[in-house]
Order: sequence, then structure tokens, then C-alpha cells
Amino acid sequence: MAIPSELWSLARVTVVVSIAMSYARFASSRVTPGALRLAALLPVISLLPLLPFSFSSITLRGTAGFLLAWLSLFKLLLLSFGLGPLHPSLPLLPFLLTSSLPVKLRSFTNTKQQHTSSSSTVLFLLSVAAKLLLYAFLASLYRFRDRMSPYLLLGILCFHIYVSLELLLALSAAAARGALGVELEPQANKPYLATSLGDFWGRRWNLMVSAALRPAVYHPVRARLGRAAGVVAAFLVSGLMHEAMFYYITLAAPPTGEVTAFFALHGLCTAAEGWWARRRSAAPAPPRWVAAPVTVGFVVGTGLWLFVPPLFRGGTDERMLEECMAMVAFVEETGRSLL
Repeated sequence: MAIPSELWSLARVTVVVSIAMSYARFASSRVTPGALRLAALLPVISLLPLLPFSFSSITLRGTAGFLLAWLSLFKLLLLSFGLGPLHPSLPLLPFLLTSSLPVKLRSFTNTKQQHTSSSSTVLFLLSVAAKLLLYAFLASLYRFRDRMSPYLLLGILCFHIYVSLELLLALSAAAARGALGVELEPQANKPYLATSLGDFWGRRWNLMVSAALRPAVYHPVRARLGRAAGVVAAFLVSGLMHEAMFYYITLAAPPTGEVTAFFALHGLCTAAEGWWARRRSAAPAPPRWVAAPVTVGFVVGTGLWLFVPPLFRGGTDERMLEECMAMVAFVEETGRSLL
């Protein structure tokens, strides 16, 4: 991976996305929600899934796939029908950041809230710094991978992917906060404390995806077929989108369906969990110290069974390690040249 060329690709994609989203804002301000607005936005919607192929890096291609071919695409589809976080009345910069990054603006109505936001900035920056240090520490461990057992290396890789996602969300939020000076909706909420699958997927893990799937899939299906069908449909769409994300990362075709099976299983279990909770509403809930390990254990166990294997087939894990080590070397070399 040639890092300088990838950085140039990143700059080009950033310019293209900025122009495309500026057009989307202009077009949506001129056309009322519905089929005509959807038609006006189709050029941008069609462009977004192609942009990740601008990168040869697995990391950048996968990140661009997640941000553009999933979140941004869903936001524009929702905008077509007057839904979601985007609105043509947003100023240009907030529109660009909200449409292209995994962030959602939060409005403040009084000075007390604004003061609370300011006081939380230090904690937020410390959190970002801690995640950066943790990412760098995990990357440094790969130098000793020849001495590690395969299971230890797999565990570090999985944890590294989790930290990478957390870091991506944190850096996106930092960029939006710095550019706009406003508070944002939370992107995650301590998923390791989840006490149920509904709690994990709906209120704690990757809330930007939940915010996109809820109005785009869950609400329409629930209105027609009921709550359980809405839950399962949202998970199935999430599974299909994850299959697409894995394709961006691995470029391996055809998809195996394991990732979709993972989300279908969790959709069915979440729907069954909700049904059981409604029937047993008077029964006391299990204590957190029991419910949280069981919930997280189920997510991790089924993830290792169905979610992780397709990602690491065909030498993808080796390429990810090589990219990570190349990035660390690039940062170290750049740092030495600046000193």
C-alpha cells in the first residue's frame, strides 16, 4: 500500500463527495419530497457506492464503504422522502458534515445545556486521545505476531477492529464538533453494559446505523406487518449491507451469506426477546451483573461463529496487518522528519 497515493485518493474523494452533497442540498431545496426528489438525487445515490473503489487500501475502502455506500446513501434516501437527519434548510457546512460523516446534530435551547456541552469537551478529547493511544498500542503488538498463538492474534485483531470503529466515530465527531461548534447525538453508549439484545443493538451499539435503519426499514415494515416483522426486516437489511461492506474490504465474490445469517439470527432473537419481555412484563428483570455478560457473550460468541470468519478468509487479515504496520511506520517516519 502506497500511503501517499492513498492520501491523494482520499483528497479526491473528499472533493467529489463535497460537490455531490452540495448538489444534493441544492436539488432537495428545489424539489418537494417524493418520487421527483428521489429522481433528482439519483445521480448522487448512484455515485456513492462507486467511490470506495477509489482506494486500494482495505482500511480506507472499507471505511468509505461504511460512510458513503451505507450511511450517506441511506441518509439521501430518507431525504428524498423528507425523513432523516438531513434537510435542505441546513446551512451548507452542517449539511456536508451530516451527510458524509457518522454524526447527527443536536440542538441546544438554553445556555445551561450549552455550558454542559462545553464542560464535556475536555472529557471528549481525552476519550479520543485514549482511543488513539490504544489503537497505536494494539498496532505495535503486531510486530510480535510470529510469537503469538493464532487465537491470541485473532483476539487482538477483533479487538483492534472494534477500537478502529470507535476511533472512526470519535474522529468524525471531533471533526464535526470542531467545524461547527455544536453538540452531537451520541454515536455509541457503552455497548459492553447492554442487558439485552434490544438494548445492545437499539440503544448502545453504533447508534448512527440504528438511526438510519429505524426510519428507513423498521417503521415502514412495523406499520404494515407489526413490531416483530419490523425488527427482523431491519436486521436483514443490516445483514445485507454488512455483506456489501465485507465485499468492499475483501473484494471476494460471491458473498457467503454468513454475515446475513448472523444478523438474521440476532433479529429473530431480538424479536423473540421483545415478545417474551412483553408477556412477562411483571417479572423482575435479571440483575445487570448477570444480564450484561450473557448478552455480550451471546454477541461475541455468535460473532466469532458467523461474523468474523468471512472477514478473515483469503488472507484479508494478513493484508490488514500489513496496512496497519505500514501506517505506523509512515507516522513514525513522518514524525522523525518533522523533528
